[in-house]
Amino acid sequence: MTDQLKKYLLSDHSTRIQAVKLTEAWQTGLAHQHYPACVQSLLGELVAAAILLTSNIKFDGSLVLQLQGDGPLALLVVECTTDLSIRATVSVREGHDIPADGTLQTLLNTQGTGRFMVILDPSVKNAQLKPYQGIVPLEGDSVAQVLERYMRDSEQLDTRLWLASDAEHVAGLLLQRLPAHGGIESTTPEAQQETWQRAGFLAATLKHDELLSLDTDSLITRLFWEEELISFEPQSIRWYCPCNRDRVAAMLLALGREEVEDILSEREKIDILCNFCGKPYQFDAVDCAGLFTNQPGATHGNDGSIH
Repeated sequence: MTDQLKKYLLSDHSTRIQAVKLTEAWQTGLAHQHYPACVQSLLGELVAAAILLTSNIKFDGSLVLQLQGDGPLALLVVECTTDLSIRATVSVREGHDIPADGTLQTLLNTQGTGRFMVILDPSVKNAQLKPYQGIVPLEGDSVAQVLERYMRDSEQLDTRLWLASDAEHVAGLLLQRLPAHGGIESTTPEAQQETWQRAGFLAATLKHDELLSLDTDSLITRLFWEEELISFEPQSIRWYCPCNRDRVAAMLLALGREEVEDILSEREKIDILCNFCGKPYQFDAVDCAGLFTNQPGATHGNDGSIH
């Protein structure tokens, strides 16, 4: 089964192993968003990374990963909640062409001012916790390298990532070295270091095409068939954006009757795209008239933009 995150622990508790594979959720996310292949690949890799990192957060809320660029791409952003609901989008800077062979650096860091941001946003259930935001330069040739550097320098966690994405699938593998602790018989810090190094060597044999083509069980068996692994229950992943027609209607109400009527005087209908997932919504004159007739019961939101 795809659209799952699977987690493992090496028997000496020195190394965390996680693997994610998306198919249906990724297709849902791309249904209303159409990007060049190089941009789609970067976004998919960021999606895989967000899922792998979110699964280790110990509070209820969401993790947001952002690549802020100064080149053809202004922003790539992925949000993943702790129940592994994801959404993601890209903002393309106007007047810039996307080269077919675009890379992380040529698309986002042409002037050297690109930034990588990590935001931890606790839910209302964790009102006592404050949001966290970390910002670092956009250093590295891939999403994996940017995140490995961030985890090492900002979180003091040795982390290795292998990420891949195409039009059909998103996949990722994470290795993370855990702090040494007692309580495990016949285990020394030196032995744990050796285990960490061995796991990294085995994972480094993974090829990009294998990461995309193999199911998670086959992938883990291929890499770690000689290792004793502790496995955990898999977690399901879904693509979810909270936009809906009622929220878009509330946005039109917030604009006011006069402005909506001005727009309709120039066109037969109002076409609105969700700013995040790109899902289209359409309101004609009859729809808009009904909105303002029933205005006392409406609520306000801001999930779309008029085009």
